Amino acid sequence: MQSENNRNMIIAIALSIVVLFGWQFFVAGPQLEQAQKRSQIEAQQAAADQSLATPASTDGGSPAATTDAAGNATFPDRATALAATPRVGIDTPALSGSISLTGARIDDLQLKEYRETVDPVSPIITLLEPSGAPHGYYIEAGFAPASGSTALLPTADTIWTVDGENPTLTVSTPVVLRWENGAGLTFRRTVTVDDHYLFTITQAVDNAGAGDVALFPYARIVRQGKPALQNFFVQHEGPLGVLGSNNLVSKKYDDVANEKQIDTTSTTGGWVGITDKYWATAILSQPGAPINARFSHQKSGTRDIYQTSFVESTPLVVPAGGSAEAKSYVFAGAKQTRVIDAYDKTYGFDRLELLIDWGWLHFITRPMFELIQILYGVLGNFGLAILAVTVIVKGLFFPLANRSYASMAAMRRVQPEMKSIQERFKDDRVQQQQAMMELYKKEKINPLSGCWPILIQIPVFFALYTVIFISLEMRHAPFFGWVVDLAAPDPTNIFTLFGLIPWNPTTLPLLGGLLHLGVWPLIMGITMWVQMKLNPPPTDPTQAMIFNWMPIIFTFMLGTFPAGLVIYWAWNNLLSVTQQWFIMKRHGAEVDLLGNITASFKRKPADSKAN
Repeated sequence: MQSENNRNMIIAIALSIVVLFGWQFFVAGPQLEQAQKRSQIEAQQAAADQSLATPASTDGGSPAATTDAAGNATFPDRATALAATPRVGIDTPALSGSISLTGARIDDLQLKEYRETVDPVSPIITLLEPSGAPHGYYIEAGFAPASGSTALLPTADTIWTVDGENPTLTVSTPVVLRWENGAGLTFRRTVTVDDHYLFTITQAVDNAGAGDVALFPYARIVRQGKPALQNFFVQHEGPLGVLGSNNLVSKKYDDVANEKQIDTTSTTGGWVGITDKYWATAILSQPGAPINARFSHQKSGTRDIYQTSFVESTPLVVPAGGSAEAKSYVFAGAKQTRVIDAYDKTYGFDRLELLIDWGWLHFITRPMFELIQILYGVLGNFGLAILAVTVIVKGLFFPLANRSYASMAAMRRVQPEMKSIQERFKDDRVQQQQAMMELYKKEKINPLSGCWPILIQIPVFFALYTVIFISLEMRHAPFFGWVVDLAAPDPTNIFTLFGLIPWNPTTLPLLGGLLHLGVWPLIMGITMWVQMKLNPPPTDPTQAMIFNWMPIIFTFMLGTFPAGLVIYWAWNNLLSVTQQWFIMKRHGAEVDLLGNITASFKRKPADSKAN
């Protein structure tokens, strides 16, 4: 029965590899089909949507600006683009930047609390950039005219003035921008910001004319050029939104560009935005407001322009001699779980929490994240929190592991009988199987139970992988020694003699991706190999070769995985070895770990292979 048991183990290992690595490379992250097709938009809404689809112009007054093939100004760098327009500053505990008075755009934003690398003097993260800069990315709000309206409205080129003497937007001091159209309409845009990442934009219109004016409030996010992506299916990067009954709508940049998906959705309330791995932007309507949301793509010369936007489908009517106002919100910052959850509760937003992609196993991933956060608060180190979570998971699955290892111990005890059956019925496979099943029934043995300790940790592994990969809280979180970022691969590399040889083998073609092998992946591989040696080596040479090579394959495959995940796996292997050894010894099974390890290095006699 040894060969049967080995075959089951091989099947379990093969399934683990397929689920573990095939899933993330060949199956996309969670995407739900939109429940509604494109709605009929009334004439007034069509006019507003057409206004929204027009690409914003760019100021070209700076001598350093050039003009692309589409007639839009471009700048050689971010600093030149910022200097090309008048601005009002932004300064909060979490943000710094400015608002362009040309178009009243939020187009200059940096995140004070985060840096590009673990180096404490590295530049802080830049989120938004002006239009025409190398990575233009900005947010704006405005009004679109009703059908047939001749009212002169502010555009992307409108120069706004600042009310009051304070030129800087802070948590305690809002900024009020003003523009008059010269025909009786005065537009005031009040921008406030909290101590994190939420802007509130209130657009007020005073009508000194003789007739009512109907306007459609809109907001949009524009991103010029496709950003560099992590390209991991475990997490969505790109346009997304929560649109009422349509739930989460997430789109790839290429799908938006190729018009493969429906680009307009009518809904009540909701938000749209663009998400990166750790940072995001979103524009949010007031809860309950009817909107038409849009995902679109345009070409400006050689540059792709991606846009997420919404226009309110109910017009804002400004009566003659009166005024009216519309309010919307902007999220622009880091995807901090606690902050985003608080916004949902405080403002009643519709699942803004989905900016963070917890994956298909969210029912495991999110609780695991919360548990790690609690343990981090106690232990003060995310690496220690991961080790503690591993112990807790082991404890939860102990009853199942106990039964599995007990069954494996029973298999060890009946090995002589199993060999006897194999010898007696070596020419009759059916009789051999029937005799084996009778033996299992008599001894109350489940031959497949040994697979469970491997299989049950797969969803836990995926959940932890997701937490480490996507959660901002893990970014740049140190462990001990050389591991200064649990979300990045182990920085050491055996192929450079741990830094003694000044070269980067990962840049080599084809094999370069496998030539990053740090200390922790080596520890993981060794512990995995030791765990497999708890069982006697298979008698079949092919199976023995597979079992010997499996730890090596996993070691190289996990070499570029986040260090936190590799540390988890190494610690999990060590706990599994200890757990299996004690359980099997307690049930009377002989565990000759040292003997099994020694046997794996011994060459079998030639005649044994022939048999």
